[in-house]
Amino acid sequence: MTGRLNSLRLPLLLTLFSICLATFGLSNASAQKPAVATGILNRDQAGPLLPPSVFYLSQVAPIQARNSAGYRFASGRLFLATMVDTSGYTSAVQQTYQGYLILEVPLMVGGKMLAAGAYGFGFIADNRMVVMDPGGTQVFSTSTVPDASLTRPNPLQILPVPAPGNGFRLYLGRNYVTIEAATK
Repeated sequence: MTGRLNSLRLPLLLTLFSICLATFGLSNASAQKPAVATGILNRDQAGPLLPPSVFYLSQVAPIQARNSAGYRFASGRLFLATMVDTSGYTSAVQQTYQGYLILEVPLMVGGKMLAAGAYGFGFIADNRMVVMDPGGTQVFSTSTVPDASLTRPNPLQILPVPAPGNGFRLYLGRNYVTIEAATK
């Protein structure tokens, strides 16, 4: 009888041991999950988060992942910016539509409120930035600032606001606009 009880207990003990190992393994794996970094995302970090193409004015245009950047907030939410291949658009559209913004949170862009969503944008003459909805309607226009001290401008990049400051700067070439979290 003792041999029969031991043969019944062994599978039960093995099952309980397996459950304990699996539970410990799952909780240990979630505890070791690396924290997602907050702050500025370079093109290698932002590019894979962006769709390969974007919709604007009834057309689909490929993005330029090599000319992309982003910002991850402490909440994990993202701001992404990328330049777009606008070769299929008219020259009039190409003058104002140079890039695409994706916001998961409302932001202040050059002092103007911009709701979460997707937008076309461009830096235009007279140090201005225009932001447009996917249908091409202008949402707003704001001033950009030329930065003569920028030694190596990229087509698109994000840099921190010099201290003391909140937010970051979105650059197209040497011109930038300051972006900050919107206050509620």
